[in-house]
Amino acid sequence: MIKLEHVSKTYEKGVQAITDVNLHIAPGEFVFIVGKSGSGKSTLLKLLQKELAPTHGKIFVNKRDIGNISRKNIPAYRRNIGVVFQNFRLLQDRSVYENVAFAMRVVEAPKRDIKKKVPQMLSLVGLAAKYRSYPRELSGGEQQRVAIARALVNEPRILLADEPTGNLDDTNAWEIMRLLEEINKRGTTVVVVTHNMDIVRAMNKRVVTIKKGVIVSDEEDTDDEI
Repeated sequence: MIKLEHVSKTYEKGVQAITDVNLHIAPGEFVFIVGKSGSGKSTLLKLLQKELAPTHGKIFVNKRDIGNISRKNIPAYRRNIGVVFQNFRLLQDRSVYENVAFAMRVVEAPKRDIKKKVPQMLSLVGLAAKYRSYPRELSGGEQQRVAIARALVNEPRILLADEPTGNLDDTNAWEIMRLLEEINKRGTTVVVVTHNMDIVRAMNKRVVTIKKGVIVSDEEDTDDEI
């Protein structure tokens, strides 16, 4: 599903973000990527989204070398990857329904599909009754649920979540993580970048730890402090 082979990324002025990373994530896995701020976690996600290109090495997604994808085909590639951010990134002037529907309109989905899929996604994340609400009328946890529905509405095979609980209290954070776990059980590969080690320890998933751009451990569970 996801494979990195000797991937390095160097920014301008020689700043080394990640160094010689080798990583394989199988279809249907749930993987945490953890590390201190500046360790390279977010760079890794940007490489998978093809927002950045590696300085060295190759990245394969669904057995495809994404380095060979032309600029014009990047949007089509990204349709197979849902992304959830820490700050939600919702359209403030649009309703919950319209925020989710927007993701389908971007890919020119038929109206009949939008009318069918959007309510299904809102039901999945527990917000069917709030489809007319606007982001400002929702709690942080509810806004993140909308963001997850938007990320999933085009049925991507991979969901990337960058600090999805970073702006939430403990109760809402756990609700979001349980939702991501349910999504994973339905077959979606889930990759979560986080610094919340309490959640990581409790969920007993695979944990990849990055330190100064290098993978220092890759295990099913961890009891170590970062």
